[in-house]
Amino acid sequence: MPHTTTVLGELLHLLPRTQFQAFVGQHHGDRYVKHFTCWNQLAVLIYAQLSRKISLREIETGLACWDSKLYHLGITAVKRNTLAHAMKKRNYHIFESLFYALVSQCRIFTPEDLHLDIDNPLYALDATVINVCLSLFPWAKFRKQKGAFKIHTLFSVTDQMPTFLVVTHGKVSDIRAAKEHAGLSALPKGSILTVDRGYVDYGFLHDVKEAEVTFVVRLKKNAQIVRLREHAPAMGEGILKDERIAFVLPDAVEDYPEDLRLVTYRDVEHDVVYEFLTNNTEFSAKTIADIYRHRWHVELFFKWIKQHLKIRTFLGTSKNAVLTQVWVAMICYLLLLWIKRQTRFPGSLTELTWMVSEVLLRDIPLLNILHLTEKTLPKAISSASPTQFSLL
Repeated sequence: MPHTTTVLGELLHLLPRTQFQAFVGQHHGDRYVKHFTCWNQLAVLIYAQLSRKISLREIETGLACWDSKLYHLGITAVKRNTLAHAMKKRNYHIFESLFYALVSQCRIFTPEDLHLDIDNPLYALDATVINVCLSLFPWAKFRKQKGAFKIHTLFSVTDQMPTFLVVTHGKVSDIRAAKEHAGLSALPKGSILTVDRGYVDYGFLHDVKEAEVTFVVRLKKNAQIVRLREHAPAMGEGILKDERIAFVLPDAVEDYPEDLRLVTYRDVEHDVVYEFLTNNTEFSAKTIADIYRHRWHVELFFKWIKQHLKIRTFLGTSKNAVLTQVWVAMICYLLLLWIKRQTRFPGSLTELTWMVSEVLLRDIPLLNILHLTEKTLPKAISSASPTQFSLL
């Protein structure tokens, strides 16, 4: 009988298992463990994410139905109490480290064409709020009677993937997280960072400038500035002004003593005027406006993971359980992105996610279904070929 593999098995094959076991060893994840290892836990959580399971009982029942498939995956079914204990006790840093290993692996792909007249890598920094019940998640403080935590994300617009994440309770401001966690602002020299007005801290912006990184941000409405001179004639669609400005208040001058460039742009479609502050003096004013427009990619990323990954309902209430689930969700995102780019899947990432979820534990090579239509997919599933899918 020919050897077959499930789609989940192929996904697990894409993970750098040797590195993962090194992370497990660093955090003693498998100490005194006989059956339900960290690798087993990772496989179960990926299964839960991609099959959209929302409870421990649902995961336990679902895996029990596929018990014969699990043997070939090298994992075992799990009782809900065992999984709950692992989520609470096993260090989430194991899965965080695996995420960053995958980030490095995914950077081999050709960057997205953003239709900008620049070659510099573009990043967007932002945060999204996940609301939770404060009585169940007491560590996720937000307001007096409301709980929430934030996922602060440095998103590579060029590569269309998150490159650094920090999870904090809801009361931590965006700029505080950016200052306290160096990875949120540690960018390659020559890159570009675009942020919204929540990150307008002149000391922070000066640090970005000193790191030889271009920033583009909207000017605060109450900013006290003096307009020094015209930087260049207003050229380009929607460009109203292109000026050099300086700050007036002593604290602002102390934090950012140099002058800056201010581009005033009118969005004709929505009839809104924007003022963009930047330390770049070489790009055209229209390019500066387009750079800020691409900040929306990080908002689309947040919307996508909230809709298609399980990061709003949780398998445990402890901080460790929640962060474990968040990091595994990000691992799933990178796996799907890896498959889409490596196979040049013509559909959207959402369509790929739907297809994978439908055949997750079937004996069918993933490559055989990626370019099929709704009419040909059922026939392909019923007559699956044993060819193995491998990207490594």
